[in-house]
Amino acid sequence: MNWEVILWSCGTVAVLVIIAALVLSIMSARNMKKSRDRMAKLQTDIKVGAKVLFGGGIFGTIVGIKDDVITVEVSKGMTLQVSRYGIQTVED
Repeated sequence: MNWEVILWSCGTVAVLVIIAALVLSIMSARNMKKSRDRMAKLQTDIKVGAKVLFGGGIFGTIVGIKDDVITVEVSKGMTLQVSRYGIQTVED
C-alpha cells in the first residue's frame, strides 16, 4: 500500500470540506443580512393607521404605539395589545 497516495487523498478531501464550509458560511451570512435588513425596514414601516399581518394570521390596523407595545384594531371596537416583534408584514 502506498501511504503517500493515501495522505494526498486525505489532504484533498480536507481541502474540499474546508471550501464547502466556507461557501456555506458565506451564503448563510448573506441570508442573515437580508433578513436583518427586511426586519429593519418592517420596523420603520410600523406607524398608526398601517394594516398589519401577525405571525398567527391575524389582520388588523394599528391604532396606537407605545414603545414595544402596539394596539391593533382587529374588528370594529375590538383591540389587541401585541408586541411589535409579532408583526409579520406591513401592508400599505
